[in-house]
Amino acid sequence: MTQTTTPASARRPGGIGNLAGRTVSRIGYGAMQLERLHDHRADAIALLRHAFDLGVDHVDTAHFYGDGFVNGLIRDALRPQDDVQIVTKVGAVSDPGGPFPMRVAQRPEELRASIEKELISLGVEKIPVVNLRRMDAGVTIPFPDDQQVDLDDQLAELTALRDAGKIGAIGLSSVSIDVVRHALPAGIACVQNPYSLVARDDEDLLEFCASEQIAWVPYFPLGGAIPGMAKVTDEPAVLAAAERLGCTPAQIGLAWLLHHNSQTLLIPGTATISHLEANLEAGAVTLDDETLAALDTIPTRPAVTSRG
Repeated sequence: MTQTTTPASARRPGGIGNLAGRTVSRIGYGAMQLERLHDHRADAIALLRHAFDLGVDHVDTAHFYGDGFVNGLIRDALRPQDDVQIVTKVGAVSDPGGPFPMRVAQRPEELRASIEKELISLGVEKIPVVNLRRMDAGVTIPFPDDQQVDLDDQLAELTALRDAGKIGAIGLSSVSIDVVRHALPAGIACVQNPYSLVARDDEDLLEFCASEQIAWVPYFPLGGAIPGMAKVTDEPAVLAAAERLGCTPAQIGLAWLLHHNSQTLLIPGTATISHLEANLEAGAVTLDDETLAALDTIPTRPAVTSRG
């Protein structure tokens, strides 16, 4: 007997969303954690291809993830039959010898140079979506005064690159609602800010993006990414919901994001097949009204920093 499989294009983890005018699965993949597989390249490529086979059709990456290493994995993993929308970001560059793994690079000429690197490391002629990673909100790193660049100058450069066919659409990352409002005339496809069940300070920005049909793509969707940041999976209401529904606390946190606003797309990252599959299965978790009400009462928990 010949076994048939459902084409990846027919599967939509999390249902259907929209990203830069294209229909995509609401659960994609964030590639940053692939840096952990630096010495296991074949495993990293196998993980990416498994994700594509399971219906993942948008991947978030950046050249400064391993100084082009992660982009190279994506380039080598993509096969002729894969129809995957690549989303990358500029505004920082790799800095292996510095105090942080990346440094801020906000000037227009630096944005252009970064996109040229992205094109080479990804092996493409055009990047579907490029996010401008600003330092207005969310998790930032120290930067000098000469990196406080006017938004209009940055958007003019990105618009010129879009007009030249180097990029397809422009997104924003780590921004305030005022920045998004100001940028609207440039045509904004998506916004990436830190946001989760325990970190909802950007609720007004999420609602604004939904009203403007801008995809909301939260990073740190489960919190806990940096010391002092609350974890969704530590919340008693999350643990209780997971036990009642027979899933993991992480799946509850991801499912809540999908239920909370239909404009949300997810890009959970992992370096293991088992976590990848669990993340995608979160799209099938149904949260009843009672569970949603309990989760909605969880307060936003500000990050607590230690002082030495």
